[in-house]
Amino acid sequence: MRNNRFSLEISVFHGRMAPEQGILAGYGAIIDAYDLPVPLPNVLSLISAKKRQYKKPDWQVFTSRHKPDDTLYKQLVFALKYEGIHLLIIKKLFELLSEEEKIELVLEESLGQYSRRMWFLCEWLLWIKLNIDDLNTGNFVPLIDEKLQYTIEGVRSSRHRIINNLPGTVDFCPLVYKTSKLENYISANLSDKNNMLLSGIHKDILQRASVFLLLKDSTASFTIEGENPGSNRAVRWGKAIGQAGSRSLTKDEIIRLQQIVIENTRFTNMGFRKEGGFVGGHDRMTSDPIPDHISARWQDIEKLMDGLIDTNSILENSKFDAILMAAMIAFGFVFMHPFEDGNGRIHRYLIHHILAAKQFAQQGIIFPVSASILGRIDDYRKVLESYSHPLLDFIKWEPTPEHNVEVLNETIDYYRYFDATRQAEFLFECVEDTINNIIPSEVDHLLKYDEFKRFIDDTYEMPDKTVAVLVRFLEQNHGRLSQRARTREFKALKDVEIDEIEKIYNRIFL
Repeated sequence: MRNNRFSLEISVFHGRMAPEQGILAGYGAIIDAYDLPVPLPNVLSLISAKKRQYKKPDWQVFTSRHKPDDTLYKQLVFALKYEGIHLLIIKKLFELLSEEEKIELVLEESLGQYSRRMWFLCEWLLWIKLNIDDLNTGNFVPLIDEKLQYTIEGVRSSRHRIINNLPGTVDFCPLVYKTSKLENYISANLSDKNNMLLSGIHKDILQRASVFLLLKDSTASFTIEGENPGSNRAVRWGKAIGQAGSRSLTKDEIIRLQQIVIENTRFTNMGFRKEGGFVGGHDRMTSDPIPDHISARWQDIEKLMDGLIDTNSILENSKFDAILMAAMIAFGFVFMHPFEDGNGRIHRYLIHHILAAKQFAQQGIIFPVSASILGRIDDYRKVLESYSHPLLDFIKWEPTPEHNVEVLNETIDYYRYFDATRQAEFLFECVEDTINNIIPSEVDHLLKYDEFKRFIDDTYEMPDKTVAVLVRFLEQNHGRLSQRARTREFKALKDVEIDEIEKIYNRIFL
């Protein structure tokens, strides 16, 4: 085994300030010792000389009695015990080790639960079989510690006496850590809260609200991309959103959705990319790319999409939480960026699809989650950048003559194995906002609209279309009709009648 020194004393590590001076442990120590080409985990571990143990947002601090021995095996045991499973780091580590080193590591404590986890992960991640006999004794041990990360029921591996409870496949398996924020959301049972809310709304109002919410979400999804769609495009995409969950998720289905999103295909190569991709700008002098995010290599997209779809199928048929699943699948898709255009809207469609397929909303209402994302657009960008920006340091690329990027190194694992915790927390916030604010607000507006319309019908007998125009003008001008509307669209009304209409509108709506 290599003679690496793990007892690195730090106060700053890769630009991240430690809460106090201490010794790096676990995955951070392994990354440092082996110079692994991976972004830092969201949370690092530190051994303090002080006799107290505590957590910070991006650090967990342990006392000296937790300090692992200065060996790779003990550092990996510490990581698995206190930091959970980080598939990307573990794979990059095993790729560096020789066959002899792998076997030596696994046989350090041959029947130990952590040795068996290392053994399983080595063979599973690298698609190899080490020259080690199958185990025939010992209890089956869950691969992931359910106290640290979210899992599925799992499948037994008799060779390793391990229960593989990873929520995904070797080709696509993001993981989510259990945080107090996520645990509180899951305990709150937002699905039941949503269904209780919807059950208290009259069916007629609910059906009308559903139509408005679909259009609202469709428009918001275009707005997030910086587009101002015509009403036809928004309605067309809204209809597609309304079908979410009714069709199986396949590569052909995802390509069909792109064809709905992209109306004018003259300037877009449709289907999965056959060239590099990035999100960002171009240098004004040279037109060279300035990436904020570099997409998966186009040569890897078919395999990544197969993995994503297989993982989606596994989770859809499990008891895995719908919102956690939506975060893993939808954000995994947008990080890959498999299309030249349309990725963002399909990414948000996938959230709808998964919530519908997992029957999050029993009443058939499609969640207008894009409207909530639009209201949190800065947080949305941050949660995207929390993945994409650290990754830029590990992707080697060069500009192409077409001012695109060509990725020069193997990057597929960065898109297979990522920590989706921040994305899951963000999505739960959006779902909660939708339940508490967006749906009730739309229903409340419809109830107020009906009350106002009854007054107008009883008093002035206006056609429905004219009432809709009247309400829109009043909304746009904070409860008052503009002079233009008074003299043109509503010139038939007397000043005293307009005053009464404004008074009633303000009493009902404001």
